[in-house]
Amino acid sequence: MKHEADPEDAEPSSSTQVAGGEAILRGKATINDVARLAKVSKKTVSRVINESPFVKQKTRDAIKAVIAELGFTPDPQARALARRKSFLVGLVYDNPSPQYVVNIQRGILDALEGTDFQLVLHPCDRSKPDHVARIQSFIQQHKPFGLILPPSVSEDEPLALALNEADVDYVRIASVELDTPSRMIRTLDGDGGAAAGRHLADLGHRHIAHIHGPLSFRSTHERRAGFERALAETGLVLRPEMAVEGGYTFEGGVVAAEHLLAQPNPPQAIFAGNDEMATGAYVAVRRAGFRIPEDISIVGFDDTPIAGRLWPALTTVRLPIREMGSAAATLLLQTADGMTAKKLITFSPEIIVRGSTAAPEAP
Repeated sequence: MKHEADPEDAEPSSSTQVAGGEAILRGKATINDVARLAKVSKKTVSRVINESPFVKQKTRDAIKAVIAELGFTPDPQARALARRKSFLVGLVYDNPSPQYVVNIQRGILDALEGTDFQLVLHPCDRSKPDHVARIQSFIQQHKPFGLILPPSVSEDEPLALALNEADVDYVRIASVELDTPSRMIRTLDGDGGAAAGRHLADLGHRHIAHIHGPLSFRSTHERRAGFERALAETGLVLRPEMAVEGGYTFEGGVVAAEHLLAQPNPPQAIFAGNDEMATGAYVAVRRAGFRIPEDISIVGFDDTPIAGRLWPALTTVRLPIREMGSAAATLLLQTADGMTAKKLITFSPEIIVRGSTAAPEAP
């Protein structure tokens, strides 16, 4: 005898009904199906898929519920093809300070966490005449979603022009305003240099030297200009022989400090344009038999991890490099998502006083 099947014994449905009675097989749904069921635009679904932060949580939850119900799985290759770009964010840099690059990298990774985007590094050499062509080749090969350009690559106007002509999204990090707010993170390096100058002058130092970075970096000029501005406030002048280039490197800091200490009248204090050079200055000062800070005070710039590990710990100007990298990556994703930044994102430095600075000892 034939028995009718009990409805409760039936296999679970592998399809979902949509308006009009259309059945969608689980795992065969398209982004259009998700949008139709969630009653939102295809663009909104795409934003949720791409982990855009610019979708209301209620809408995001509804879309994700539909995606789960349909078993919809976005195809990364198809998404990249639709964009004609990959899901790679390129960090293009030419910076002699490895710690600066590492901190920028960590900040970018903070912003990309939880998304499908990956970071790819592309070191370059701006001194080579074909460096723009090399970056263009990198873009053609990897088709990055966008680029993040820290100093000094950010200051390269021919590169910015080439990226604009190629319709490549990018964000520049620089000490001066070089671009529109949607493509720019500004750091007030001049204010940091001024903070260093005021700190040393307020301690009572009158014979102060400066070890600066490469002249090809705008940050070098901004930090020095701020430093000299602060000295002038108290009637002091940075004498030409007291300003030496250190190239933003540890080795450069050693050589520059040795040059300063070999002068007939060595400085009471040194402001180094970054922590790498300040660390080099420590070595030169101690080799010459001077004490820090009793004989010579030293101030750095950036507040990289080495600053707190030196003895005595280094007084330095803190620039939130990791946060800058995160902000640049977030701005890049926002711009690609159709968001237009109207206000320039700016980071202000602050001086962190530690043990490497003190008032000069009485003669």
